[in-house]
Amino acid sequence: MMKQKVWLALLRGVNVSGKMLKMPALKSALEQAGFKQVKTYIQSGNVLFTHSEQDPAKLSAAVTGVIRENFGMDVPAIMADEAYLREVFENNPFLNGRNEDITRLYVTFLADVPTSSLVDALDRQKYLPEEFETGTRVLYFYSPLGYGNARMNNNFFENKLKLTATTRNWKSVSELLKMLGEMNVQ
Repeated sequence: MMKQKVWLALLRGVNVSGKMLKMPALKSALEQAGFKQVKTYIQSGNVLFTHSEQDPAKLSAAVTGVIRENFGMDVPAIMADEAYLREVFENNPFLNGRNEDITRLYVTFLADVPTSSLVDALDRQKYLPEEFETGTRVLYFYSPLGYGNARMNNNFFENKLKLTATTRNWKSVSELLKMLGEMNVQ
């Protein structure tokens, strides 16, 4: 029997802009499709589970397929495991040496590595006081006026970088990392 690995699916655009997806219903649909130890965190599309599949692209397609089949919605899923999320957590440039207000920090998870020319083309000065820094398939985003007032939001980054993206606040990233760690101990 293949060893089960703990995964996190970060769903894009769930329970915002009209894509309503109840987490208990999603949990049930995933369990019926063979996902194990399914847990959700808040209503914004954070799903933790164990699965024998090791390929994140195949898992992403499977999660997307379950949602399409059961709820009739196309919802991209960006996959993460504990090692990746820990790397994201430990390398936040707005906390390493800057100590910014964590309620104003966000992580935009990207479906792939952005093309460096597209990142370089973003005029960072134009969007101040908002700032971003790149990481491994993520953008660390600092919005001192709050995300609701941000000009560089998830849609902005998707359009400019030509990639699927989904954004989480720092509190959610912290909690999801904790939950992944707890599931890996079990």
